[in-house]
Amino acid sequence: MNIAAKGQPNQLDELRELISSTHPIVPLKGTELDNYDIIFDLDFDDTPEQIGQYIHLENKLIVLSTVKVQLEELYAELGMLPKTTIIGINALPTFINRPLLECCATNKNDEAIAVEKLKNIGLETRFVKSRVGLVTPRIICMIINEAYFTVQEGTATREDIDLGMRLGTAYPKGPFAWSQEIGLDHVYETLEAMYQDTKDERYKVCPMLKTEYLQGFIE
Repeated sequence: MNIAAKGQPNQLDELRELISSTHPIVPLKGTELDNYDIIFDLDFDDTPEQIGQYIHLENKLIVLSTVKVQLEELYAELGMLPKTTIIGINALPTFINRPLLECCATNKNDEAIAVEKLKNIGLETRFVKSRVGLVTPRIICMIINEAYFTVQEGTATREDIDLGMRLGTAYPKGPFAWSQEIGLDHVYETLEAMYQDTKDERYKVCPMLKTEYLQGFIE
C-alpha cells in the first residue's frame, strides 16, 4: 500500500502517529500522483483549487481536508464528478490523531470504499454529513468564538475561562489554549466559512478574534 501525504508539519506528525509504522507515509509529489494508492492532502481546504489534480485520477483513495470547503460545491464549480474515490476529513491540527477520524463523503459508495481502505491501514472512521465545518470543528470553533465575546465584554479573563471550562466541563483544555493549538487562523477561517455558508449569527466572528487574526499578518 503506497501512501503519500502533504500538509503542515504538525498535521503530518499527527497522521504518522495515527497510522501504523507498517504503512510508511511518503511526501506527496504532484508529478507522481499515479504512484500512490492513498493520498492525504491535509491542508487542501486552504488550496481547494488543487481539486483539479485529483478529480481525474482513477482507482485511488483521495483524503482531503474539507473543514472550510464542501466537496459538492467544488464539483459543481467544475461541472463534473471525480473518477476516483474522494472523501473529506477534519484535518485541523489536534483533530487528526484521535480514535475516530471524522470524515464525510458525497455518496454511500465512496464512504464504503473509504471505510474499508482506511481500516486496512489501521484507521477507524466516523462519517458525518458533507457540509462546511463538519461537526467537531463547528462546535469547538463556536465555543472559542463565544469565549472571545466573553472577554471582549469584560465578563471574565482568558485564564478564568480556560480554567472554568477545564474544571467545570471536564474539557481537556480551555478554548483559548485550544485555539492556540489549532491555530487562530484556522479558527477564524472556519468560522468565516461557516458564516458565509449558513448566514447563521452563531458563527459571526467576534471582532476581538478577527482583530487578533488580522494582527498575525502585520506583526
